[in-house]
Amino acid sequence: MLQIISLLLENKPGALMRVTGVLTARGYNIETLTVARTLDPELSRMTIVVDVDPALRAQVIKQMNKLVNVLQAVDLTDSRAVVRDLVLVRVRATLEQRTAILKEAEIFGARVIDSSTEGFALEATDDPEKLDEFIQVMRTYGDIEVIRSGALAMSLEAKKLRLQPPVPAGRARREENAPIEVSEEN
Repeated sequence: MLQIISLLLENKPGALMRVTGVLTARGYNIETLTVARTLDPELSRMTIVVDVDPALRAQVIKQMNKLVNVLQAVDLTDSRAVVRDLVLVRVRATLEQRTAILKEAEIFGARVIDSSTEGFALEATDDPEKLDEFIQVMRTYGDIEVIRSGALAMSLEAKKLRLQPPVPAGRARREENAPIEVSEEN
């Protein structure tokens, strides 16, 4: 079953590799992965859709939360959340089909981003299932090319993030390497 995971993580080299490494090491197939900086340039938001056995979903979240650069991992699969994909579709069509394509695009909320004598480039944003339908309809008009972004997900739960700032790397190393005081008692 597909699990939707939203992660807030430090925007540092290797963070993406650690997250994907946890999933691939356990044999989970990543369906989509989308990541970008947040308003804070030191943090990124990552959305992963991964094929995981439902009984193991909680374990996956626990493993993600243990990773060094991950500040928060949340399972949005069964939560109140907005999930959206972006799709770009290039449709090659005859002049006779152009009006019908534009009507279908309007029904699906797609917009034309380029028009030429060969056809259209369309952009649509919606939930993944609705975009699958849009792509199927566009296929009926002839030769198409499709590019998808992968899922983006945002929780609609009322709770706010309550995170502690990450421990600076230098401070953590000093504390680990600090001498251990041992008292001798006679």
